[in-house]
Amino acid sequence: MKKKEIAFIAGILIFALVLWAGMYLLRRGNYGTVRITINGEEYGTYSLSKDQIISIGDTNVCEIRDGQVKMIEADCPDHLCMKQKAVGSAGGTIVCLPNKVVIEGEKADNAEDNSSDFDTAV
Repeated sequence: MKKKEIAFIAGILIFALVLWAGMYLLRRGNYGTVRITINGEEYGTYSLSKDQIISIGDTNVCEIRDGQVKMIEADCPDHLCMKQKAVGSAGGTIVCLPNKVVIEGEKADNAEDNSSDFDTAV
């Protein structure tokens, strides 16, 4: 390989690294929220940016960690809600049917929805 080819490849790699770092920094601050309801009534809305443990009534406990929420305790007999995967700002739901608890992940208000970009592109 010639020196120009090596310099060209190195330039492309550096450019790709800079783009990746910029996208990472832009996405990092776009935490959404999680909405918790009990029996259809809103219990609370919590930010996914702050790690915390939330007691939901006297029946369930969920934990927000690293931008995701997971049910960590429940007094229901089957504990299926504890076996469900973590929910984040991309969406998803955790449901505890016996206790009528629903946890829903919601996007941040300032997060962009890029799914429609392909529809409008010409």
